[in-house]
Order: sequence, then C-alpha cells, then structure tokens
Amino acid sequence: MAGAAEWLEGREPGVLVEFGDDVRFFPLRIMTFHEIVNDTIAGRPVVVTFCPLCNTAVVFDPTVQGDVLRFGVSGLLRFSDLVMWDSTTETLWQQITGEAIVGELAGTQLELLPSAVIGWDEFRTSFPEGQVLSRQTGFERNYGRNPYVGYSSSSRPFLFDGELDDRFPALERVVGVTVGDADKAFPFSVISGPRVVNDTVGGVPVAIFWGGDTADALDTANIAEGKTIGTGIAFDRRVGSDVLTFTANGDDTFTDTETGSTWDLLGRATHGPLAGEELDTVVHRNDFWFAWAAFNTGDPVYGS
Repeated sequence: MAGAAEWLEGREPGVLVEFGDDVRFFPLRIMTFHEIVNDTIAGRPVVVTFCPLCNTAVVFDPTVQGDVLRFGVSGLLRFSDLVMWDSTTETLWQQITGEAIVGELAGTQLELLPSAVIGWDEFRTSFPEGQVLSRQTGFERNYGRNPYVGYSSSSRPFLFDGELDDRFPALERVVGVTVGDADKAFPFSVISGPRVVNDTVGGVPVAIFWGGDTADALDTANIAEGKTIGTGIAFDRRVGSDVLTFTANGDDTFTDTETGSTWDLLGRATHGPLAGEELDTVVHRNDFWFAWAAFNTGDPVYGS
C-alpha cells in the first residue's frame, strides 16, 4: 500500500474487489493496457477484467466444470467489447456478459462476482491494509497515460458498427445492475441529481449510491487529470430482516429512513443504530450506455 502511494494519485480510478478481509485495488492505469488479471483473493480464484472501449469492469469466478481456467485477451472485439479466451479449451468469451460464445464451452456462463470502481483516495482511506496491483508487470508501459485521449467525450464509440440507442448519449456512463437473470441500467445523468436510487431488480431491493471524486480514465492524456465523473455503486438494501430506504446527504453519505443511521459511499454504516453494518454489493458495472444497450436489448432503464 505504501509503495503504491508513490505512483498513484488521489482521484485515479481502480476496480475494488473485496472478499472478507482480503481487499484489493486494480488501478485502471494498469488495467487499461492489460485488460485481464488472473488472481486469487481470499483463497478463491478470480479473473478481474476491464474493457476500456466499453468502460466495463467485470470480475468473474473462472471455475468451469471443476477446472480453474486462465483467461487472456483474444484481440477480438464484439460490439467494441473485449472478447476473452481461455488457455485450456481456447473457447472465446464475451467480457461484458461472461458468456462463452465460440468453442468447446459455448453457452457456458461464468459466475459474475461483485466489484466496484472507486478512486484511489477512497480505497486507501477505507482499506489501509488493502493490497494494490503492482505496476511491476514485466512489460514496459507508460502506466498513467491514457491511450484513448478524448474517447469518453466523443459522439460515437470507437470500432462500434452496431445501431446506437439514442435514448442517452452513446458514451454516457450507466450503472448496469445484474441480479440473477435480471438486468437494469441506471444512467449517471438520472441518478447524479438525487445521488441515491431505491429500486428492485430481479426481486431484490437495491440501492444505487452515486458520488465520489473519481476521475475519468478515458478523458485526458494523463489519467490522474481526468474530469470528475464520480462512481455508481449498487447494494442490496436488506440488513437482517429489514429493507432500508436511503436518502442522500449531499456529502457522499446517506441516511436510511428506518433507523436514521448514516452510511458512506461504500455501503458501511458509520453512525447510528446500525453503525458497523455493511451492505452487500450487488453485481454491477459502470458501462458506457452504448455497450449496455447493445448487450441488454429490451432490458429496463431507470428513468426511461
């Protein structure tokens, strides 16, 4: 952690993966170049992925039929999204969905695991004992430089040849929530006003917290200087037998109506009767709108 503070800057985004006391941060300055990390967290194998063209950070369990697969970048794209491959069967997998699309395991679905995109300052303050992906990767890369300068402010996604859904700008970010077989999008432009949304997806009561000072990794040449876009994090709003309803306080904290407890952006109760409780993170992504719409045709969109 201390070493990472020498080369990471406060607003830089990364993928937060947390299993029990094992908490890790995968900086997008590294993930933008390599896109896939095969890792073991809290004793369980995981695959952490990021497709910069779709802004999709997705974490999977790579265990299929009892075998732990190792994933790599195929060099192929589908609707601008990363197509992965596994070195055991050479099956091709869609990154945004975790589904095998070509090869021996076609039709197989990887288990999606909860994660979130947050800023470096948020991570090191909240998890002082957390671990950070090393920049000592064995490759010579200019980590911290954005190879997609101006991409997130463009009007059309790079290498996308499908039909765009014009309900929202193509490169707007949405919180794409997945619960079982149900998916729903929560556009940043809709949720950034109230800063919290209480809803139900797939029969599960969820809350989407929006806030933070997280920088856009796909904006300026230097990722650390990217404009502030914040982040959206999806939680299960059940605590014990209670279903909580949240309101935003305007300072990246939230209050539940039922007990008056105060919660931070990472879903942890800091004050009140529920202090010390933590909300379970629901599987979600901060996708570009065009990517979510391309793979979720017909699925509901909050506010639309």
